[in-house]
Amino acid sequence: MEEKNQIPDNKKASQNLVEMTRRLESTEKKLTAEKTFSNFLIQESTAAIVILDTDFTIIHANEAYLKTVNKSREEVIGASCHEISHGVSVPCSSAFPGVKCPMVETLRTGENVHVIHDHKGPDGKPVYCNLNTYPIKDEAGEVVEVIEFWRDITDEFSNRWDKQVKKINSNIQKLVQEDRMISLGKLAASCAHEINNPIQGLLTFSHLMMDILSEGDLSAESLEEFKDHLSLMARELERCGNIVSGLLSFSRESSVEYKQADLNEIINSVLSLTRHKLALGNIGLIIDLFPEPLMLEGDINQLQQCFLNLIFNALEAMPEQGHLTVVSKPDLDRNQAIIEIRDTGYGIPEESRNNLFDPFFTTKSQGQGTGLGLSIVYGVVKNHKGTIKVDTRVGEGTAFILKFPLS
Repeated sequence: MEEKNQIPDNKKASQNLVEMTRRLESTEKKLTAEKTFSNFLIQESTAAIVILDTDFTIIHANEAYLKTVNKSREEVIGASCHEISHGVSVPCSSAFPGVKCPMVETLRTGENVHVIHDHKGPDGKPVYCNLNTYPIKDEAGEVVEVIEFWRDITDEFSNRWDKQVKKINSNIQKLVQEDRMISLGKLAASCAHEINNPIQGLLTFSHLMMDILSEGDLSAESLEEFKDHLSLMARELERCGNIVSGLLSFSRESSVEYKQADLNEIINSVLSLTRHKLALGNIGLIIDLFPEPLMLEGDINQLQQCFLNLIFNALEAMPEQGHLTVVSKPDLDRNQAIIEIRDTGYGIPEESRNNLFDPFFTTKSQGQGTGLGLSIVYGVVKNHKGTIKVDTRVGEGTAFILKFPLS
């Protein structure tokens, strides 16, 4: 009886084994097909793809990746990813502080990670890559491998950067022009006073000459007097014309144009506009400009506004009286021009120094300033590849020292 019962059981076991074998074969075929399909997608992808072991070893790489790193498959397989991409023996985050390594983050979190890295291209120039890492997990949910996608975004990144630079330059130019209009308002009052004085003189001389003419025949002495009066009137009219021309030129809006310009000439044009305003404020002016031209590649309007804002800043720091010193000199060793604008005003408190160039930061009372003057100065200096330094002592005065590269 026992033998008869064993036969069906054995038959059943055999059938189960056959069925399991069939399933295994089917599963193996599916896995092989999936693996073949995955390998095909990886190899044919235009994105650079690399598969990494958890110890950062490269176990698979497609042709696009090999082309990106400019290495053969033999050089890449078995090497560490950071060695191939950056030429370092430790992960990127350890080799370069502040750099995020997507592989490290994926191993830590078990999630996909996205970063942008710069690598050295085959020609030695930087290549910007969009990196995405995705974890491959086992049944227990542990990360066993990581697949990393690279995409070269150098052109896209450069175009975006160029657009951003153009936008920043455009914004600075708009701010400069708006600030020029504010400055023009400040200058108009003092220039009106300056023009009014010679006009009154012209009226006086005109009346004198009319009186002389009314007396009848002109004597030789009267003719000489006429010549003196006319000569003086011509000089005064020329001065008025120069003031008005300066204001019109200053107010005119123009596009950004970088060309050869003399810093001394730009400073003199600004001083000619502000000289009377300085005199009205009892400010003594000391000018010490280098006797030869200091040429740079720059935008004249922006540089004018930069120096004008610094002079206005100095004026406001000396509400009663003081001295303004303007110095220009070359630093031939560094091929730089140094411009120093120094006042004898009340100086800048220590708590305000860190925010000095921040937009809309002002120590003036409400309605007395926009807080854009020094931020525009900073923007213009940086636009011209220069530097700016502040030397200030409370109660003694402040000096702004600007350095520009000479052309």
